[in-house]
Amino acid sequence: MKPEKLAFELKNDLAELDTLAEKLELFGERIGLDARCLFETNLAMDELFTNIISYGFTDDQEHWVSFTLTFADEELSITIEDDGIPFNPLLCKKPDLDLPVEASPVGGLGIHLCRNMMDEMDYRRSADRNIVTIRKKKVSKKNQSQKG
Repeated sequence: MKPEKLAFELKNDLAELDTLAEKLELFGERIGLDARCLFETNLAMDELFTNIISYGFTDDQEHWVSFTLTFADEELSITIEDDGIPFNPLLCKKPDLDLPVEASPVGGLGIHLCRNMMDEMDYRRSADRNIVTIRKKKVSKKNQSQKG
């Protein structure tokens, strides 16, 4: 079976979060992604994109963030590329989840959620670009209904 693929770019603007969610939802419908997988993937993409916009650039210029969604062999793979400052999310320390909310330091929880909701997360820096790839084994609506 030929892989399904969608590639697009969004500006480094929080207003683009709606567009990001819409594109994922349409792609998810096309490949038959179940609601839970769609929710978790959307949350991970939202968190990564928000971090890029909020912390990735040292100027006020317009930058473009590239997304490539690929579905093959029952796996959804999403690659996110940006030209921001180097940042490897895999090096983030796991937050102390036992601390009360008011004692917890700001930051790190979103990356932790991404890493736990997705099956894999990879990072590399190439040609002055951050490249993060997240992967999720697909649970299709069809397969889910057969389990019940």
